[in-house]
Amino acid sequence: MSTLRGIVSLLLLTLNTLFWAVPLIALTLLKLVTPGRPLRRRVLGGLNAVALGWIDVNLWWIRRWLRPDLRQELPAGLTPDDWWLVIANHRSWTDIFVLFLALHRRLPMPHFFVKRQLIWIPVVGLAFWAMEFPMLRRLTREQRERHPHLARRDREATERMCRHARERPIAIYNFVEGTRFTPAKHLARQSPYRHLLPPRAGGIAQVMGLLGDRLGGILDVTIRYERPEPRFWDFLCGREGAIHLSARSLAVPAWMTDGDYHQDPDYKERFHSWLNALWQAKDATLDSL
Repeated sequence: MSTLRGIVSLLLLTLNTLFWAVPLIALTLLKLVTPGRPLRRRVLGGLNAVALGWIDVNLWWIRRWLRPDLRQELPAGLTPDDWWLVIANHRSWTDIFVLFLALHRRLPMPHFFVKRQLIWIPVVGLAFWAMEFPMLRRLTREQRERHPHLARRDREATERMCRHARERPIAIYNFVEGTRFTPAKHLARQSPYRHLLPPRAGGIAQVMGLLGDRLGGILDVTIRYERPEPRFWDFLCGREGAIHLSARSLAVPAWMTDGDYHQDPDYKERFHSWLNALWQAKDATLDSL
């Protein structure tokens, strides 16, 4: 029965995506031929409406068909009228829908840091590109050292997003571990944390430097699944089990908006210390759960 539920869920997700693909493609083509940033902003507003509609419909059937056991703790003061940086640990593709279930319409239009390879996913990849999500290569330290021009392109993609983000409130979501947690990755990276991979600071440090003065706050989200190995397919089949989401709102430290992560070693060290302390607290939270 659970497999049948998963097949129906996948069908609902696919049909909803194909339905919204029609206005998405039309608006993307219009954006390509629209002259000037002011007019493109209006087209981008239409693309945002398409994305929000896609999320609305998905959450409607997920809540009624799958009825996930989501136990959430959210801070007061969340608003879609301000800019936010959302940072979270990453266990499964399910994380994205869990974040939507908890935060959709409570925060403004979501923008994710996404892997560049995802541009090849039909419809979804086009949406990422048309809506100006930063598409990064997720380079290792050795790759960045051998190919500094690729790392520079990633920084330029983030700069474009932050520059355009000043035009309207958005919520920037970043899984700062850079990839989903698995025991193998935990061992390979020699993580000092029990439940987490080491965080990567570069992306959010750049956001803070370029957009920190606009941010209403930082939302630190901790996601925990009661099943030890969460999988998106299990979520679609309705057999994922309880999911815990705890979020806390942090003020933007004044020193964060006045530094250059890539040029100032003292600022870089301070940023790493701040993020590592955040990750230690998150690891302790996961221990307590």
